[in-house]
Amino acid sequence: MDHSVHNKLVSFIWNIADDCLRDVYVRGKYRDVILPMVVLRRLDTLLEPTKEAVLEEVRFQKIEMKATELDEEPLKEASGYVFYNVSKWTLTSLYNTATNNRQILLANIEEYLHGFSANVQEIIERFELKSKIQHMAHKDVLLDVVEKFVSPKINLTPYDTTDPDGYKLPALSNLGMGYVFEELIRKFNEENNEEAGEHFTPREVIELMTHLVFDPIKNNLPLTITVYDPACGSGGMLTESQNFIEEKYPAIKKGKSIRDIYLYGKEINDETYAICKSDMMIKGNNPENIKVGSTLSTDEFASLRFDFMLSNPPYGKSWASEQRHIKDGGDVIDPRFNVKLKDYWGNEQDCDATPRSSDGQLLFLMEMVSKMKDPASGTNGSRIASIHNGSSLFTGDGGSGESNIRRFIIENDMLEAIVQLPNNLFYNTGITTYIWLLNNNKPESRKGKVQLIDASLLFQKLRKNLGNKNCEFSPEHIEEITRTYLDCAAIERELDANNEPLGIASQVFRNEDFGYYKVTIERPDRRKAQFTAERIAHLRFDKQLAEVMEHLFNEHGDKVYKTSGFGKERKQSFLKSIEKDILDWCEDNDINLNAKAKSKLLDVKNWQTLFEVFETAEWLTEEIGETEYDDFNLVKEKVDALLKEHNIALKASEKNNILNAVSWYDETAAKVIKKVVKLSGDKLDELLERYGCTQVRLPDFGFYPTNKKNEYLTYEASSDLRDSESIPLTYKESLLKDDEPQSIHQYFLDEVKPHVEEAWINLDSVRIGYEISFNKYFYRHKPLRLLEDVAKDIISLELKAEGLIAQILGVGIEQVKG
Repeated sequence: MDHSVHNKLVSFIWNIADDCLRDVYVRGKYRDVILPMVVLRRLDTLLEPTKEAVLEEVRFQKIEMKATELDEEPLKEASGYVFYNVSKWTLTSLYNTATNNRQILLANIEEYLHGFSANVQEIIERFELKSKIQHMAHKDVLLDVVEKFVSPKINLTPYDTTDPDGYKLPALSNLGMGYVFEELIRKFNEENNEEAGEHFTPREVIELMTHLVFDPIKNNLPLTITVYDPACGSGGMLTESQNFIEEKYPAIKKGKSIRDIYLYGKEINDETYAICKSDMMIKGNNPENIKVGSTLSTDEFASLRFDFMLSNPPYGKSWASEQRHIKDGGDVIDPRFNVKLKDYWGNEQDCDATPRSSDGQLLFLMEMVSKMKDPASGTNGSRIASIHNGSSLFTGDGGSGESNIRRFIIENDMLEAIVQLPNNLFYNTGITTYIWLLNNNKPESRKGKVQLIDASLLFQKLRKNLGNKNCEFSPEHIEEITRTYLDCAAIERELDANNEPLGIASQVFRNEDFGYYKVTIERPDRRKAQFTAERIAHLRFDKQLAEVMEHLFNEHGDKVYKTSGFGKERKQSFLKSIEKDILDWCEDNDINLNAKAKSKLLDVKNWQTLFEVFETAEWLTEEIGETEYDDFNLVKEKVDALLKEHNIALKASEKNNILNAVSWYDETAAKVIKKVVKLSGDKLDELLERYGCTQVRLPDFGFYPTNKKNEYLTYEASSDLRDSESIPLTYKESLLKDDEPQSIHQYFLDEVKPHVEEAWINLDSVRIGYEISFNKYFYRHKPLRLLEDVAKDIISLELKAEGLIAQILGVGIEQVKG
């Protein structure tokens, strides 16, 4: 469609709001009327040529066939579309026969709307068009709005026509109508400071995606194709995919297309769903394949698998409200978001494939992955193109939901390529975005590989910004990116005369290059200890409630441990009797108590239990004395012996609370022993096999030999000194021999042990993660400028500044210098 004609049409429709709705709706509500009226008028123009044929079919069914209910199929055949209208009205006839009686006009329009087929009726309901029609009639602007939409000065029909001045008005194709819809959405959303990009992806980006998805198998496209978009918005990606296939790779036999293309999608927003569904009907696609609602909450297409999937899902958007449909507590209950992965030891397990609740974009990717066809069943498999921001590449540590998603996709050899796009390419965001390309039936040349393409410097500037969008791809850019992808080869980025990067860059990696082990490195706890009244004083109080408990104890003393009688069976604690005062004090001191904390605070048994622990600590202080110990192990032994001797039972947590209260880390103190273990025979062999090391290397894994045969010490780890390392899966793999340590152990020996002698590897903590860092792979160091060059620039700027000051003051530069 000619851009000037397109812009005039959009401008005309845009001005209808100001001309007719200014005193009826606030500006933010204009779209609620204009968009459904555009849809209605487009459907109306399509049905006008076959209106008489449809009415004749209605007459035939009612009079000749004496039908009590109309048969839809003949009506669709008469209209030439999958929708129809059985009323005698069109928008043009409604306007031409209108009188000053608004009630008659309203009744006629309601009859007209009621005459539509059920699929259009749903669209009308989603738009809430009937209530808006009634509101405009009540405000006496309905006829004005209808007049504008049937104006001979615009052409919303699929046929060429002329305006009253005799100028040609080109036909509006279905594709052109899609442009009009989405440009109006963008403008209205921009006007309202809303997110235009939630519904609209730039056409040149969709064109690039279609090339990347369809070109690699252009000679092997099936005759029956299914395309799916789980966040379809107004349907742009679906219809553009269909147009691309039909125009670029038609399947013609005896002058007729023999390829069937079926489009599927789901959209949560009623308005954009209605636009998408109407677009499907206009273009002859099955509107029943477009569903409304949340893709994440309900798996609408659970039984279907698709050949191609293209999507631009929302990113940076919370899915917390949908969590209950996906997770039950910590358990994933939706199979789309539960994957099977092997742990470090090779044991397969079910893993959580859900990202953090603040950003659900990767859930849409997993939804598409779950809908891929299995190549083993005789199909070509499935291909996916999905747009994401940078967080999908690296957010989430090893073992997290995001990392598990990346790992599942890469380890199952589905990720074919990722293309980095220029900034400011989209209407609603200026951040960096990426196209992920997935294929579960890779050609032999791509198996085990992932191609990264940096196309961030390929763009041409727009003459006028559209929201955040200030640049676009030219056809040449799309061709270059597609060719780079098809070649699947490394391309070094070019540099201009000023050593600035330009053009496209590409690198090809192995799948495992993106993986890493997340390993905890432990160091022994060293503690000193001393029993004193000051150190044990806070044992009276729960750590999480210490401030308010200490206040209550200082205020009321031993009353906090008391209960008051109210009859033989009922008792109330003192704390319960002053509950309101406690809560008021907490509010005044900005202390927020949830239900659980409040219950603990008012529970006298909780106070009494803490006091008993405190009393035990006081008794231990008297028994052990206030001597400071450099060896915490001796203090533990003394405490255990005294408790056993006097038959005092403490929970493990209570004893630890006492010991933690009287001890502190000190690097000069003795190491705190966890336990002594015996290792020999099969037990020793199993441990050595598990760790993949020799006996002499067991200290690297936390087992330290004593002077006794087969006896080893393990130490308590210091949580404050605990560290973690991300170790590449491929660390020094090319240098390994059969008898050398594997990557984790080798990394520890190379990078940790030389700096922290007493550290050890906690191999049971290992998590496998995957991340993709474009910056790391495509960064090129730019040398700093020479000091002499910087000095020259500073001097030059200084001289210019002096000249400007002299000019302002009206004196010579030499006077300024003097």
